[in-house]
Amino acid sequence: MSSSNSQLDHLKSLVSQLQAKIEKLESQASSTAGDLKDAAVDTVQAAKEKVGIATTPAQHLRMVLMGPPGAGKGTQAPNIKDKFNVCHLATGDMLREQVKQGTDLGKQAKKIMDQGGLVSDEIMVGMIQQQLDENKECALGFILDGFPRTVPQAEKLDTMLEKKDQKLEHAIQLLVNDNLLVSRITGRLIHPASGRSYHNEFAPPKKPMTDDITGEPLIQRSDDTADTLRKRLVTYHQQTDPVAEYYKTKGIWTGIDAAQSPKTVWSSLLKCFDEQKK
Repeated sequence: MSSSNSQLDHLKSLVSQLQAKIEKLESQASSTAGDLKDAAVDTVQAAKEKVGIATTPAQHLRMVLMGPPGAGKGTQAPNIKDKFNVCHLATGDMLREQVKQGTDLGKQAKKIMDQGGLVSDEIMVGMIQQQLDENKECALGFILDGFPRTVPQAEKLDTMLEKKDQKLEHAIQLLVNDNLLVSRITGRLIHPASGRSYHNEFAPPKKPMTDDITGEPLIQRSDDTADTLRKRLVTYHQQTDPVAEYYKTKGIWTGIDAAQSPKTVWSSLLKCFDEQKK
C-alpha cells in the first residue's frame, strides 16, 4: 500500500512539473515551442488518467466571454485558459491568422473582405469548428471571445455544437459603466503577440512599454481614443444586448461586475464555475 501511495505521489508530482512546463512554453512564440507544448499537454493528460485524477465538469469548460472594449476580457481569458487547460478562441485573431496562412477558409474570408463585405457567419463558425476539431488545446473545452455578436450567430454556434454532441455551459458577460470604460481604454497597452493587456495607471508593466513575460514592446491601439470608443460602445450594446437575452433564456448567462479589481473579478468568475459543479 505504501508503495502504491509513493507511486501516486510521484505521478502527481510529474503532473505538476509538466503543467509548469506548459505554462513556460506558452510564453514562447516559435512553432517549435508550440510542438513541444502539444506533447506536454498530451503527457499531462495521460499522467492524470494514470493516477486516476477525474476530469471534473468545470474542466470541460465550454463558454462564451462577452464584454465591451476595456471590460477586462484580455486579462481574464488567459486566467481561465490556464486554470482549466482550455483553448482561448479570439475570433478576430483567428480570422487574421487564417488569412495569413492562406487556408481555404482564409481565402474565402479575404475575398469577401477585399470586396468590402462582412465575413459570413458560416465562415466564422467553420473556423471555430476547425479549431475544436484540430487544436489539441480545445480537448477540454474553449473560451469564445468576440463571437457570437448577434443572435443568428449564437443560433448557428449552438447548431454546430449540437452536431458534436456538445453545448455551451456558460455565457459570461463582463459589465462595466461606459464612462469608466473610457478612462480604462485611453490608457490601455497591448502585447500584440499574446493579447496581454496593461494600463498606464491601473495595471502598468514592470518596465514602461515592455511586456512583463517576453520583454517585447507594447503598443497602444490607434482606435483606443475616447470618441472612437464611444462609437464602438453604441454598436456593442446594439449587438450584444439581444445576445445576452438569448443566453438568459437558455439559463446559462451570468453577469459579472467588472468595474472591480481584476482579482475580485477573477474570484467572481471562479465562484460562477464552482456553482456549475454542484
